[in-house]
Amino acid sequence: MGIQDWSENVLLVTIAPEPDMCDELKMVTDMIRQRKKCSVVIDFSDVDIVTSSSLAQLLRLQKTLDDLDQQFVVCGTSKRTKSIFEVTGLDKVFEFVEDKFTALAGLQMAS
Repeated sequence: MGIQDWSENVLLVTIAPEPDMCDELKMVTDMIRQRKKCSVVIDFSDVDIVTSSSLAQLLRLQKTLDDLDQQFVVCGTSKRTKSIFEVTGLDKVFEFVEDKFTALAGLQMAS
């Protein structure tokens, strides 16, 4: 996983494939709780599959960011990964964009 401070208030997180994804998402959630004002872009470019544990951790991250009035954007999902979000109905919970550049530009414009 790579965590980059894209700007003062935006983290860009490149997620590693399972089985490490869940632990990495917990780490990001803890970082957000400490920083308070920080939106997150999660890049799934290297991910092919998402487990139920990781989906639960993504929901925790979304709730943490919602509670702090910050944004959460998912990008770089493969068709296979995106289908997991669609089957579970989470494609309506998370904001999806094509790539990290689109996600970062959208967050910059929103601030």
